[in-house]
Amino acid sequence: MKQNTEQLKEHYELEVKLANRLKNSSFEERKTLYKEVYNELFSKITHHPQNYIKTSQQAQDAYVKPQMEYLERFFNANTVFVEIGPGDCSLSFKISKFVKHVYAVDVSEEITNANKVPKNFKLILSDGVTVPIEEKVDVVYSNQLIEHLHEDDVKLQLQNIYNALKVNGKYICITPSRLSGPHDISQYFDENAKGFHLKEYTFEELNTLFKNIGFNSVYGFWGAKGSFVKIPSKIIINTERLISKIPRKFRKNRVFASLLNIRIVGEK
Repeated sequence: MKQNTEQLKEHYELEVKLANRLKNSSFEERKTLYKEVYNELFSKITHHPQNYIKTSQQAQDAYVKPQMEYLERFFNANTVFVEIGPGDCSLSFKISKFVKHVYAVDVSEEITNANKVPKNFKLILSDGVTVPIEEKVDVVYSNQLIEHLHEDDVKLQLQNIYNALKVNGKYICITPSRLSGPHDISQYFDENAKGFHLKEYTFEELNTLFKNIGFNSVYGFWGAKGSFVKIPSKIIINTERLISKIPRKFRKNRVFASLLNIRIVGEK
């Protein structure tokens, strides 16, 4: 379901207002503020796409399928899997059929579809930074999450993810590239992200963050529609640098956008 012009404007104005609250907040305030602002957005913007996905099986399937095609290489029947920022939990529910246990970590219950929960699934509420899971896990996954964090919280969350992983465990992070952005609601009104994408990144920036946290190996993937190839970080970074010299309006070209889309993996 697409939002019309009036709905987009309503969504944009509220999201920018709430995003500014996050940007100007203290670390202590953000322990509860992430939950407050997302609950407010989803409850007031009833036409928000995430609310639609929650109620549409077709939309859920369209959201889950390409992620499963990518993620299936990272888990097996013995995997303890964590999704951070699970939205309506449709992906976590699907993955629960193929792994030992699934934890979904989120700041809000407002969007989560909890009508029927798999036995090996558990929803854990977080302050937006912590990963409050007692056992060590094999895989942590986030899709369209890291750009929603206050810049000051990103390193702390990465450290908490690293600490939650077993040795050789993997953090799989998908996030849109700043070089082809903005990718939040701002894309209809601005040249830079002003909504809940508090900071959009390049692969190079995230590669540096991952390395500084202590990940032993960092690499990426290129591909789509079930076909993905593991790519060394150096190649992706050099490609990014070349594309960054192209005027912004051309970076949104399908080919460039595909190359810029960030699928970064950190291995402990």
